[in-house]
Amino acid sequence: MKPIVLWDVMGTLVHDPFYEEMPEFFDLPFERLLRTLQPGAWVDFELGRRTEREFLSDFFADGRDFDHGRFLHTVRNAYRWLPGMEALVAELHAAGHVMHAFSNYPVWYRMIEERLQVSRFAEWSFVSCLIGVRKPDPAAYDHVLRELGVTGNECIFVDDRPCNCEAAADAGIHAIRFEGADALRESLNSAGVL
Repeated sequence: MKPIVLWDVMGTLVHDPFYEEMPEFFDLPFERLLRTLQPGAWVDFELGRRTEREFLSDFFADGRDFDHGRFLHTVRNAYRWLPGMEALVAELHAAGHVMHAFSNYPVWYRMIEERLQVSRFAEWSFVSCLIGVRKPDPAAYDHVLRELGVTGNECIFVDDRPCNCEAAADAGIHAIRFEGADALRESLNSAGVL
């Protein structure tokens, strides 16, 4: 049986606008932008506890206003496949692997889908705003395995964050830290997936 592939999305499959486009939009260096954000607002948004409207209204700790429409347009236009990843995911799909997104992300995953059609290859099954739990919480991994009706050794998980990979390994899932498409291809070859 082919292993199920679980994909982190941001920073693994798709370019994350948080580090470049968002600071540029506000004309702030990244570290300064971080200091101005409303604590906890992003995590609540990722967990589905805040609507998009509520999140944007609470974006800055000082309550400053900004053009929400232009901001969302900037974010949407920044989404793109990371180099080599669309082809690699397509190859795995063609080889018959079942694949699912396992992502910490808010409802903006729908903008990614509209722009990139990730669902051609992987279902948006386990997005934090839908399941109400985020990686690296062990409950997130338990939820995935329970919903899929499999054990950890029947899955491969790919994520760019070490803490998320460590938590996956603790759940018995073969975890691969994403460090680019070429390195990932080598790791998948070593694991017998490709």
